[in-house]
Amino acid sequence: QVQLVESGGGLVQAGGSLRLSCAASGRTFSNYAMGWFRQAPGKDREFVAASAGSGSSAYYADSAKGRFTISRDIAKNTMYLQMNSLKPEDMAVYYCAAQNSGCSDYGCYDRSNYDYWGQGTQVTVSS
Repeated sequence: QVQLVESGGGLVQAGGSLRLSCAASGRTFSNYAMGWFRQAPGKDREFVAASAGSGSSAYYADSAKGRFTISRDIAKNTMYLQMNSLKPEDMAVYYCAAQNSGCSDYGCYDRSNYDYWGQGTQVTVSS
């Protein structure tokens, strides 16, 4: 049974940093796409960043470019999201997700392509 477990969320002041982790179990995702999405109250779940899988291409939402960095530790089957210069508008529940394949371009952005989801971790940014 595949499980994705997020951790690392919390309360941070605007301008601060957090690192989210997503630990996968039940299978290895080293060659498959994994990504981060977020959902703020009253809004749709939106794409944040993705790691395409083999080749490690990364994709970012415009709101994340230059501030967030996605990475993986293959040995630990774990994905990370380093978030710097956090803003109040970054406040949301952040979800880890994984596909049963690699991805490229729009295939990495579209949440309907993701087969597995974590339970989410809350990120709160105070102004």
